[in-house]
Amino acid sequence: MTVLVTGGCGRIGSAISARLKSDGWTVARSSSRPDAGAELVADLGQPGAADALFADATNYFGAPPDALVNNAAVFNAPDRQIQAVNLDAPVRLSLLLAEASGVAGSRAVVNILDCVVMREDFIPATMYEKTKAGILRWTKEVAGSFLPALRVNGVAPGAVFPPPGGGVKAGPSPFGRPSAAAVAAAVAFLLKARFTSGCVIPVDGGQSVFSARRLSDVKSQGEIKR
Repeated sequence: MTVLVTGGCGRIGSAISARLKSDGWTVARSSSRPDAGAELVADLGQPGAADALFADATNYFGAPPDALVNNAAVFNAPDRQIQAVNLDAPVRLSLLLAEASGVAGSRAVVNILDCVVMREDFIPATMYEKTKAGILRWTKEVAGSFLPALRVNGVAPGAVFPPPGGGVKAGPSPFGRPSAAAVAAAVAFLLKARFTSGCVIPVDGGQSVFSARRLSDVKSQGEIKR
């Protein structure tokens, strides 16, 4: 079993890559940094980079990968780059994998989202939030069009790590802060879940269950137990 993990050398990506290796996957990690130690180098913010990365992964494995984890993301960058890395590249890589013929249900995509976009009252404000909301919609609405050739699912982490360069403080989590290992476990499950598609698993300590207002109210009333 072979899997391409974009952004596979840092933060959550490294935990995902390590977990999949321990589960017996042959993993190719991609990174935009040549010095990151990744098997493949690709700046997904550049035109044509997704196609080139997929071709490189196919050459590396000797065949198209069996699975794809769209983990690479940027937070603080020009809007065009955020759009390209967070939304355009995952969609393009998924389409390329879907074109690779195989046994029904044998190939899978897991998109790494963000739990904040799963709240019912959420309105995206930043380009990062807009792209994560976009890949959430794409995961849930387009998954059916790939069946039975390709399963498309998602994992929505909570505040595992603060965004690079800082950012707004994460809201309270009923179960506490999730770990990168917990996110990786959800990815590993979905890659092997042969009867599951169009599913998004939050790994956020329970944040996405509540609206932002409700979560604040419940915490103030002492109903959240840690």
